[in-house]
Amino acid sequence: MSTSADTVSMGGGNNSPSIRAKVQAFGGFLTNMVLPNIGAFIAWGLLTALFIPSGWMPNEEFAKIVGPAINFLLPLLLAITGGRMVGGQRGAVMGAIGAIGLIVGADIPMFLGAMVIGPLGGLIIKKFDNLLENRIPAGFEMIVNNFSLGILGFLLMLVSFEFIGPVIEAANNGITVAIEALVATGLLPLLSLINEPAKVLFLNNVIDQGIYYPLGMQAAAEQGKSIYFTVASNPGPGLGLLLAFTFFGGKTSRRTAPGAMIIHFLGGIHELYFPYVLMKPLTIIGMIGGGMTGIAVFELFDAGLVAGPSPGSIFAYLGLTPKGSFVGIISGVLAAAGVTFLITSLILKMDKNTEETEEENLNEHIEKSKAMKQEGKQVSAASEQNTTEIEKISFACDAGAGSSAMGATAFRKKLHKKGIEGIEVKHYRIEDVPEDSNIVVVHKDLLDRAKIAHSDKEIITIENFLDDPSLHELLERLENLSK
Repeated sequence: MSTSADTVSMGGGNNSPSIRAKVQAFGGFLTNMVLPNIGAFIAWGLLTALFIPSGWMPNEEFAKIVGPAINFLLPLLLAITGGRMVGGQRGAVMGAIGAIGLIVGADIPMFLGAMVIGPLGGLIIKKFDNLLENRIPAGFEMIVNNFSLGILGFLLMLVSFEFIGPVIEAANNGITVAIEALVATGLLPLLSLINEPAKVLFLNNVIDQGIYYPLGMQAAAEQGKSIYFTVASNPGPGLGLLLAFTFFGGKTSRRTAPGAMIIHFLGGIHELYFPYVLMKPLTIIGMIGGGMTGIAVFELFDAGLVAGPSPGSIFAYLGLTPKGSFVGIISGVLAAAGVTFLITSLILKMDKNTEETEEENLNEHIEKSKAMKQEGKQVSAASEQNTTEIEKISFACDAGAGSSAMGATAFRKKLHKKGIEGIEVKHYRIEDVPEDSNIVVVHKDLLDRAKIAHSDKEIITIENFLDDPSLHELLERLENLSK
């Protein structure tokens, strides 16, 4: 597998962030509004799967919780989280106040609205607090803070009820009508033309958390399940792709793909297969074909999930499958894997230079890594003295809970085996990397986004969280520093 050994020391630079990096950052923001509340979404999904009239254990009393939970609990949690991300605890309160105006004034569950009003409320109170910073007389802080939050929240609640809510509801209805039209015409599988390329460019969270999850929750509230939860999260295509690389890839792929396959399919970390597609872009055809097949099979069996599977593991899929959908869900996953495997295998077998190309790419990136390491050695002795202290390394990814967690764990073990101590290695969402981090490690496709948040830090880019030359170089560097 081709790996990246690009080490970027960011002390400035004039390169403006790409549009993709900005969209990735937006998707990451949405993800981090949803991710802390996934447990509540799953709890609601289980409640629905068990106790509604078509559930496993119909119970009229328990089913009374379903409506209030989806209309009030879940949107409020999203708004609180979004407000806190922007404006801290005061932002969380502001977001909740604004969200209640949306919820009461709408006829649908206000997930999209909550994901707008929460951050908006946080931004309003943050700007107001900045405006009054150092201007409040001593002793009046509490009364100013409490009344400012109350008055601004009151105004936002009314504006949300009267103006923002109707606009968001109309937009939500427009999206719903468009996607339901695809369902009605049997063209829903065409969404894979967007989903699969977006995933390997780390834009999947914009689609999943921004569109499919809200639509899925609305549909699940009415029908007890939704196919929307499956259209971008199916682990089948990734399984098929990695199986094909295991059998027909080059030497490097055959060595790394089996481990990636286990983590992807069982652990639900889909980022593990992205580098394989990026290395052989033509294999995106296999991913699209598998994605389309999976959606078509889900439609054929009228299958769906009761909540969004996070992570996208086969275990999460089975755990969130309602009564009557197991055959359809399992068939959709296996069919997607089979089609992707067949198409990808054909592409790899037609590429007669697969192994040579992989080895050339690997050698090329290793040489680039060595050249950059040599360049770093040309720094003055004084500067070198100031930069040899490395105490904190942060692995960062889109949500801070998938590939970065795995990468940090693996790297900590390598440090332990080498007897290197005193270096903290943790994982974070890119925007949450602590300021005292010495080094930030990210996937190469998230480099632009990392530059936005951490332009003053050394950033190391990788392609493979299991075995990457950049990580080997970093380990060697730390080993030399510890001597």
